[in-house]
Formats: sequence, structure tokens, C-alpha cells
Amino acid sequence: MTPVGWMVGPSVAGWVIATALFGRQTGVAIFFGMIAPLAAVVVSWLVVERAHRRDPRRVTGVLMAGFAGKMVFFGGYLVVVLRVMGVQPVPFVASFTAYFIGLYLVEALYLKRLFNPHP
Repeated sequence: MTPVGWMVGPSVAGWVIATALFGRQTGVAIFFGMIAPLAAVVVSWLVVERAHRRDPRRVTGVLMAGFAGKMVFFGGYLVVVLRVMGVQPVPFVASFTAYFIGLYLVEALYLKRLFNPHP
């Protein structure tokens, strides 16, 4: 399975299971907690992987630009979801935190493998 598949598959499966266990309303909050970190990690991975194929020396610059963009994106996203959309804050924040940490851990492991393919 591809890195994107390993990011998307378990994330969606976790959301489906959580929705089945906790109900639709909590499932909606969990979905919104999942989707932004998932989208950011998938896009980040695809951009970094492409930059690495073209010129591995460009990856640091791509990561720095992505970090700045993600700070703005996540700040705005949190405000919109919590204040404008009014989703349940506790499951949203728990989901957002768990997916954020988990997905960025997966991306870090894939980055390590990208730069050191034969340990």
C-alpha cells in the first residue's frame, strides 16, 4: 500500500468505527477533527515526495513553506469549525489532536524512509 493509502485507510476506518460506536452527531465532530490533519498530511506528503524526486535539496524549503502555510490553515480551520460551524468541541478537539499527532508521526516515518531508503 502507498503512503497515502496508509494515511487515508486507517483514518477513515477509525472515523467509521467511532461513528458506529458514538453516533452520528459525535461522528460529525470526529470527521471534522480528522479531515483537516488528513488533508494537510496527504498534500504535504505528495508535495515533498515530488520535490524529492526532482531535487532532494529542495525538500527543506518545501517543508518550511508548508509549515508556514499549515499554521495559517489550521488556525483558520479551528476557528471556522468551532465558532462558525459549532460542532461538539470535546470530540472534535480529541479527534483533531489524535489524528494530528498520529498522521504527522506516520508522515515523519515515511520522510525518514524517503531519505534513508536502505537502513
